[in-house]
Amino acid sequence: MDNYLEMLPLSGIAKYTGTQPKDALPFDGYPRQHPSEKNKLLLVHDPLGLAPTLMEFKLEDVLFVEDIPSAVTEEGEGVPLVKLWIRRGAHGVILEPFEVNNPIQFANKSREIRERFLGN
Repeated sequence: MDNYLEMLPLSGIAKYTGTQPKDALPFDGYPRQHPSEKNKLLLVHDPLGLAPTLMEFKLEDVLFVEDIPSAVTEEGEGVPLVKLWIRRGAHGVILEPFEVNNPIQFANKSREIRERFLGN
């Protein structure tokens, strides 16, 4: 599969080389084109793990992209991973799973996600 980010006309996104930028924070995962909004992308953090996290960012908030080693499925297929440097102060969305039931059962992963990304 071609790298989604390389197919976009992303004049504002540069390949990252150098020291950590002070105006951005890194998020790693598998990038996917947003299904309906062309100015956004989806990033699947830990796509082969037990609890993958789906995040949404505006393309204009992605300052740099860095290739990182691909993940490999049990079938031996490669999953291309990237590190996105997102502009500090930007707004992202984390999509949290829930069970459709009566009453609705939320996975309550927000605290776990916060600890995973922020280390709190």
